[in-house]
Amino acid sequence: MTGDGMRRRALLASLPLALAGHAAAQAPAVAFDHRHGAWDALLRQHVVLAAGGNASALRYAAVQAQRPALDAYLETLSAVPAAAYGAWPRPQQLAFLVNAYNAFTVALVLTRYPDLASIKDLGSFLQSPWKRKFFRLLGRERSLDEIEHGMIRAPGVFDDPRIHAAVVCASIGCPMLRPEAYVADRLDAQFDDALRRFLSDRSRNRFDAGSGVLAVSKIFDWYRQDFERGHQGYGSLQALFARHADVLATTPQAQADLRAGRYRLVHLDYDWALNDAR
Repeated sequence: MTGDGMRRRALLASLPLALAGHAAAQAPAVAFDHRHGAWDALLRQHVVLAAGGNASALRYAAVQAQRPALDAYLETLSAVPAAAYGAWPRPQQLAFLVNAYNAFTVALVLTRYPDLASIKDLGSFLQSPWKRKFFRLLGRERSLDEIEHGMIRAPGVFDDPRIHAAVVCASIGCPMLRPEAYVADRLDAQFDDALRRFLSDRSRNRFDAGSGVLAVSKIFDWYRQDFERGHQGYGSLQALFARHADVLATTPQAQADLRAGRYRLVHLDYDWALNDAR
């Protein structure tokens, strides 16, 4: 065979590989699962609701035993390009960030579990655990603080104070970890329900009609401005508590007192113990 013939045969033999490579380059990326199915499955299996359904704990040991499933979900979060995220509707973006915060928080706890009593044990004098950059999200190394304060709470982006009943810092004082993932098409209902459940939990928010004292979580102190200026139209903490008087108090008179603002507001100590269902 001549040299030209050998070159033609080699070229023809290489075409299938070249075409396959071209097809792979042109193939669309695997679509992100906006149902957050893998995370949803872990939550449904391992979140334990307290009596009344207004608080919860997580079986960290069981999640640790299924660490590959958690890691696989975290990898799907980390694989989302910033440009793709930017093209999503706002509810998809917010559900993505809240789920990411909660899932990466669990992963952080598991780095030292069971040898810790609180997520704060993972910090140091120089750096809180929430400032540690230990994962990638939207193309950058990130910390939990960057998700919550730099992205979810960024002024003018979502402006939804209900997120404070949805992001969970692995502590008993936090709102309950929901036994399902947050999803865009039910996000409003899920946020409303999360806030009402949090306010209904007497260990973290309670009204003593006899003394006229409304004792609420420190969350309403730390993030007061979010509740006052959020798009839910609360305007003030008093308006927020008045709107939810039916879950903060059980008697008509106590509810009337809350709606009229006839109470003294105090903030309860925050319980930083790990929300572990041991």
